[in-house]
Amino acid sequence: MEQLMRNTFLFLSKNKSLTKLAKKYGLRFGAGRFVAGETIDQAVKAIQDLNSKNLCVTIDYLGEFIDTEAEANEMADNSIEAIRAIGSQKLDSQLSLKMTSMGLDISDEIVMANMRRILDAAKENGVFVTIDMEDYTRCEKTIQVFKKLREDYDNVGTVIQSYLYRTVSDMEDLNQYKPNLRLVKGAYKESPEVAYPEKKDVDDNFKKIIKMHLLNGNYTAVATHDDAMIEYTKQIVKEHNIPNDQFEFQMLYGIREERQLELVKEGYKMRVYVPYGTDWYGYFMRRLSERPANVAFVLKGIIKK
Repeated sequence: MEQLMRNTFLFLSKNKSLTKLAKKYGLRFGAGRFVAGETIDQAVKAIQDLNSKNLCVTIDYLGEFIDTEAEANEMADNSIEAIRAIGSQKLDSQLSLKMTSMGLDISDEIVMANMRRILDAAKENGVFVTIDMEDYTRCEKTIQVFKKLREDYDNVGTVIQSYLYRTVSDMEDLNQYKPNLRLVKGAYKESPEVAYPEKKDVDDNFKKIIKMHLLNGNYTAVATHDDAMIEYTKQIVKEHNIPNDQFEFQMLYGIREERQLELVKEGYKMRVYVPYGTDWYGYFMRRLSERPANVAFVLKGIIKK
């Protein structure tokens, strides 16, 4: 039943008609728990609140189904607006973005031009940028874009997903760039031809790449809500005398807030992934797919209205 629910929400996340409908009617039906607002001003308030609790942030202007150069350029403009807000308000925040929202599916020239102007603005404002990883069909292209950008910029990182078979090979290849990587399990529905279908295998690979990246001496962002993975990271760090400034934990906005604060109290850097924007529907559906408790929360909120 849980897998059926997950597959259903992942299917709904790709529905363009529902995405347009969600844009029209705004943040309703519980989405406000996972999305900080529709405007940069609302997002800034959320960041300030999190920073006041000693939580770091990475902000993401949400965008799905970018089909034209004008749309990609507009998405890049919004990312630059967020970067400037971070700089002017002196916020403890980074920026995250998806390559598809920058024009990955349109042309190499468009995505590279948008990424360079974003990274130039980020460099001016002292902001680090993480390129999110999307589904398997875009994995190789995303990594190639990251490699090209890494040659000219030191304020850019990317994401590696433990559920893909290719992950360890990718990590070995990327090590020459001394990359800052966010390590995740992976949130897309993939074929067993390219991804581990069993949770245990995904978890085992996650542990493997956490240890691998830390021991390579690279900055490691362990993005998980799984206590077993958090404790594993703590164990590796302790065993190998890895300094606290070489890694951080990351969690999603609106999920496990008490645990986030506990990690801060324990002396660890804790970064919260804060999405905002009108194009929140796909992101929201993926969050609902991850845990039945998220669905229960939303239903409870609707009943109360």
